Amino acid sequence: MERQNLTMSIPKRLLKKAKILAATLDKSLSELLRETPEQRVRETDGYSKTKNRQLKLLKTGYNLGTKGKVKLKRDELYDKR
Repeated sequence: MERQNLTMSIPKRLLKKAKILAATLDKSLSELLRETPEQRVRETDGYSKTKNRQLKLLKTGYNLGTKGKVKLKRDELYDKR
């Protein structure tokens, strides 16, 4: 995968904690900082695909075997005996 360097600014305290965390996880700081954007992009892509699939299903509808006719009346459905 082709990479490109990035310059960013974060608070010194956060950088220090990130370095400690990276060392604890036996990762480089770059690897640790790369994980969050990768995860966010994957989540967003997955969400968009799922959303589009569900919207398509809503437009199409489901075959409930009734051929568009409901045989029961509302009162029969909510009969509280």
